[in-house]
Parts: sequence; structure tokens; C-alpha cells
Amino acid sequence: MTKKTKPVVYADRRFLDRLTAAPGFTSVSASVISIIVGLILGFILLLFIDAGSSFLGMSDLLTYGISSAKSFAKVLYKAAPLMMTGLSIGFAFRTGLFNIGATGQYTIGAFFGLFAAIMWKFPWWAAILIAMLAGAVWGAIPGFFNAYFHVNEVITSIMCNWTALFLCNLIFMNTPGMWLNPSDRSRTISVVTANPSGLLPRFGLDKLLDSSYANIGIFITILIAVIVYFILEKTTFGYELKAGGYNRHASVYAGIKSKRNILFAMMIAGGLSGIGGAISYLAGTVDYTISSTSLLPMGFNGIPVALLAFSHPLGIIASSVFIGYLQVGGEAMQPEFSAEMVNVILSIIIYFSAFSLIMRGVVRKFIKRKEKKETPETPDAPVEPPVTESKGVEN
Repeated sequence: MTKKTKPVVYADRRFLDRLTAAPGFTSVSASVISIIVGLILGFILLLFIDAGSSFLGMSDLLTYGISSAKSFAKVLYKAAPLMMTGLSIGFAFRTGLFNIGATGQYTIGAFFGLFAAIMWKFPWWAAILIAMLAGAVWGAIPGFFNAYFHVNEVITSIMCNWTALFLCNLIFMNTPGMWLNPSDRSRTISVVTANPSGLLPRFGLDKLLDSSYANIGIFITILIAVIVYFILEKTTFGYELKAGGYNRHASVYAGIKSKRNILFAMMIAGGLSGIGGAISYLAGTVDYTISSTSLLPMGFNGIPVALLAFSHPLGIIASSVFIGYLQVGGEAMQPEFSAEMVNVILSIIIYFSAFSLIMRGVVRKFIKRKEKKETPETPDAPVEPPVTESKGVEN
């Protein structure tokens, strides 16, 4: 008799099998591949624009964010509002809605957060609550029309974006106390001058990182991201919201109040964007500037943040820091490259990174094909003829 030998399985092979089978591996690997491809395409564009400075420009893009404590503080400053708008859009995605109105909610939150701090002399935490409520009210508008009148939230959200901009402009122009000075009605007075208690606390971070951009905003947003994760993954309310996103008709049949959940989902999404607006402007490093021709870009930048993280709240923490890192690195690429060209390059990298959903499908197909090749085909067992009882012949 020959002794059967078991196939040898190496430790590194077992590790790779466990790694590819781990939950989230497909999503993470798809995002990483998308980022790498986006960086390669951005570098190719740099070669076409100025081959001599392309390597220096890409080096600045990839290293400037961690080249000093000051630049890293700016990365965290930019990541905080990006995280909130990314959470806003990602939360809506998970519930089956597309909150393209995050820009309007961000604008409303930024303005009313500043209004509460400058005009009402509210402390920073109260101003953030006002901004959250203002954003939630603004998010409720498309949610209400979607839930009760079946109007697509994309249409009403886009309309609300511009309405928010002009409403804030109207209030600002009729509130002299918010003007920088009577001759300059395009910018708000600094919170540092009007109400120091309205500034986000720094707790020594500005001295540690040697930057006025350093504050507790990034820690607030990370805490909120964890809370959003807990709501979506660990509560009945979050399960009901996601069930409506998977199949609204099935959730209604199961007894879930679909209309209420749509309204609540858009209110929560709007509140998250509103908090992002307040955190951005209550840092005291930039002033709110009115414009009648362009919307604040932060809400739109939250879309690739959410897509890159597949709308996962904890993944959005990482993707927002990455996008903020690229934005700070892009500033270092000047003057070798013009500001417009830097924006084009960043747009290619950022928005190609948002193609991670397509890349996830590619990675899944690759893993399935690999598993199919490695699974040995077992031969079919021989079919035995049925056993029949034979009857004896009587003599």
C-alpha cells in the first residue's frame, strides 16, 4: 500500500489566503490601486507640462505634508472639514440617497456658526451646535420632498446649494456687525477680534506644531466619525436606515417607516456638513468671503472622500487625511506649476481615486479567478447500480 502524502502548505501562502479572505481587503486594495493609478496619471501630465520640473513637483506633492510640523498641522486642518462632508455624503450613500447638497449645508453651517460666534458671542461649542442645527434644517428640505412628494433629492439639493449661498449673502449684507469694515463688505470680521471664546481651542497644539492651523477640530471630527460608525453598524436605527438604502420597498414591507428614515437621514447628513463648515471657519485662520458666482468647494470635495472609503465612516477618516495631504502638497508645487495647473493635477488624482468602486470589482474578479484555479476538481463518484432483491425459484 502506498501512503498518501498531504500537500505542503507554506506559511506565507496561508498568510496570503487569510489576508485575501479578511473582511475589507477587497475595498482597501481597490482604494490603494486607484490612488496609485491616479498618481501615475498625474505624474504623466506633469511630464507633458514641464518634464524638467516634473520630478521635483511630484516630490513636493508626496512629501511636503510631512516635511515639517507646520505643514502637517495644515494637513489636519484641511482634513477636518473634508471628513465631515465625506461623512455627510457617505452617510446618505449608505441609506440609498445622494446628498449632493453637502455644499449648501456646509455653507449654511459655516455662516450661521460664524453668526452665532460674532453676533451672539456664543462659545465655540455652542456655535458648532447652531451650525449643526442649521445644516440639519437645510438637509431636511430635500429629504422632505423626497419622502413625501417623491422628488429626487439630487434636484432639490442642487437648488438648495445656490439658495443657501444667496441667503447667506443677503443676511451678511444686512448685518453690519459681521463686516470686516464699512468699506469692505465682502468678508466677515475675524472671530479672533470679535469673540475669542468662539475660536476652537488649541490646547497647546499651536505651540507643539508651530502653526496657527493646529486646533482640536480634527479630534472632534474623528470622534464624530466613530459615533456615526456606531450608529450605522451597532444600532437598530442604523440598521433600519441601511435597510431602506438596500431596498426601500422591502423595508416598507418589513414595517420600517421609510419616509421618516429618509427625512432623518438627510437631516443627519446636513448636520454633519454644517459641523464641517463651522469647524473650518471657527479655527480663525480664514474669513468667510461672500461670492455670487461660485459655491464653496468643500462639499463637492467630500464626494471623492466618501467614494474612496466606500462610505465607511472609519475609512473616511483615512481618505480625508489623504485628500488634505494632497491639497497641502499641491500648494508646495508652486511656483514651478501654476495654481490652475496644480488644481488640474490634483483633480485627476483625487477623482480617479474615486474610481475605487470599479477597482473593487476588478479585485473581486481576480480573487475569484485565483480561487477557482486553486480549487481541485473532485471527480464524480462512480454510480453503483441499484441493488434489487432476487427472488428464489420454487421447485
